[in-house]
Amino acid sequence: MKGSTPANWLRGARRKFARMPHIGMKLGMTRIPDAPALPVRDPWPGDPVRGGRLLKGEFEYGGAVCLLRPGGWNGIDASPILRAVLHGFTWLRDLRALGTDNARLRARMLVAEWIASPPNEEIVYRPDVIGARIAAWLGHYDFFAASADDLFRQKLMARLVGDARTLALALPAEEQDARALTALKGLIAAAVALPDHAAFLTRALRFLPQEIGRQVLADGCHVERSPAAHLSALQDLTEIRALLQASQTQPPAALSSAIERMAPALRVLRHGDGGLALFNGSREEVPALIDLTLTQAGRGGRAASSMTEGGFQRMQAGRTVLIVDCGVPPPPGTDRFAHAGTLSMEMSVGRDRLIVNCGAYVAGPQDWRDASRATAAHSTLVIADVNSSEIRRDGLGRRPEKVDVQRQEANGAHWLEASHDGWKRPFGAIHRRRLYLAESGEDLRGEDVVEAASPQPFTLRFHLHPAVSASLQQDGQTVLLRLPAGGGWRLKADGARLALEESIYLGGPEPRRSEQVVLTGFADGPQQVKWAITKVG
Repeated sequence: MKGSTPANWLRGARRKFARMPHIGMKLGMTRIPDAPALPVRDPWPGDPVRGGRLLKGEFEYGGAVCLLRPGGWNGIDASPILRAVLHGFTWLRDLRALGTDNARLRARMLVAEWIASPPNEEIVYRPDVIGARIAAWLGHYDFFAASADDLFRQKLMARLVGDARTLALALPAEEQDARALTALKGLIAAAVALPDHAAFLTRALRFLPQEIGRQVLADGCHVERSPAAHLSALQDLTEIRALLQASQTQPPAALSSAIERMAPALRVLRHGDGGLALFNGSREEVPALIDLTLTQAGRGGRAASSMTEGGFQRMQAGRTVLIVDCGVPPPPGTDRFAHAGTLSMEMSVGRDRLIVNCGAYVAGPQDWRDASRATAAHSTLVIADVNSSEIRRDGLGRRPEKVDVQRQEANGAHWLEASHDGWKRPFGAIHRRRLYLAESGEDLRGEDVVEAASPQPFTLRFHLHPAVSASLQQDGQTVLLRLPAGGGWRLKADGARLALEESIYLGGPEPRRSEQVVLTGFADGPQQVKWAITKVG
């Protein structure tokens, strides 16, 4: 079993060893600094609305909410992801965004209560959670701690030293996804603020290059194939670079190279409104935050139209942007947020999203998380209501092993043909999708085909953004779509029954009702559907 391996046993022993305060004293760590030797700055903006909710005792993340009462750090009723974010204290930036004395005192009180009675749960000591907490406390030190009394600052600094020691002993992080970068960022932040503990920096730099090499693909895409994870990882790497520069430490070459590749790759994953595409656990995010991240990253290379390793294809013509997931799902260990959305597509026109995936509810209840990861929650085809990848709580089981892609461009027009074998084992079937986007961007044509020895029941879905108004026309084969900006589009299909049904959109700050165009294949008909989305007028 996973938990009984020598490596995991040793890692657990190290964590327990590091949590014993008397051990630290014997190892010459008795002197606790009065304050950080060098300032550490959190560069990301907070949300004053969320900050206001924190003043009321409500914590919101990813659309999920839990109560945070005075003295109530133990026994919080929330999902593991929500609790991890809580104990990582990144939400201090939301209180900072309020900029009031009440917000400052609230932040100080919550940190003081946490230090006085640390929650008794394993997640508190997970490397990424410790790393986030260290970076957050140091990054907001001037906001909530600098003006506090000596006793509070002494306790805070003692806890920071203890957490950094625990983190150093816990590396390399057991988590193989972007959380490992957060852990390294925290230890580097501690090394910068506590220069007497040079071993922290030595240990972090030992693992940083190999972690970057494992997480950042050659085309700049993050290994999780998630726009949200990509953004988070790029933020962590730019923070690490700034920390090393502040301490006058030469950043490893792998760090600069990764940032230079990831910045243009992030641009591939943005829609016309500046937000992220909704693949693999992602939500739109705030465009200003993405802009700031790209600014912090600096000038990267020119954004490509496709990512050969990451597997995303971006087609842009006129005011239309089309982003298609044409990649194999991320490997085990990096797939905790992976969706069964192979060959799904999203389409935006100018600043308006038209065709979307449903998004993600990563911090919500398990049944909601599973539903948002299902193939049916994506704008693609599904056979017999069976997901193209088997959804498990900790990742994916059965999944497509081969995704073939061919792309051509000529005179501003785009052709894309892709296929995947996710249903080969259960049904002996291949899904093939062909797309054509005209030079004007006002004519998108598609064909979805099920290649199988015997006919398979299938459904093709186009989820609509909540701001899109849809009406089914009298011919029963056409839906008229109206965008907020006033433009009209027509979705027409041939080879399937067309219906307009309810859907839900999880890509924004809160869940919203939406609609979806559903094309159902005929049991005794051809195993293909031809469709077109064209501008009206």
